[in-house]
Amino acid sequence: MNTITVEELKKKIDSGEPVHLIDVREPAEYEEYNIGARLIPLGKIQNMEIDELEPLKEEELFIHCRSGKRSAMACQLLESMGFKNTVNVEGGVLAWQEAFDH
Repeated sequence: MNTITVEELKKKIDSGEPVHLIDVREPAEYEEYNIGARLIPLGKIQNMEIDELEPLKEEELFIHCRSGKRSAMACQLLESMGFKNTVNVEGGVLAWQEAFDH
């Protein structure tokens, strides 16, 4: 698992680079605030309900949650399932809001 700061991630997104961004929070958290990621709650990953991610096994996946803990767990789980390039977004949505939503 690699890590990336929210600033580095925003640069990638702003540059138009295709970014596979996964939010592993719960649907209610996602509805409250999200940064446009694809919602796949951690529970689904824990239950191996990840068919929609299978085509991305070789791709770089940027995974975030609220603070970085659940996303780190998701990265480890996905790596154990054969995903090659998971990237944990340090600080998650809290860091994103602090950096960009003033």
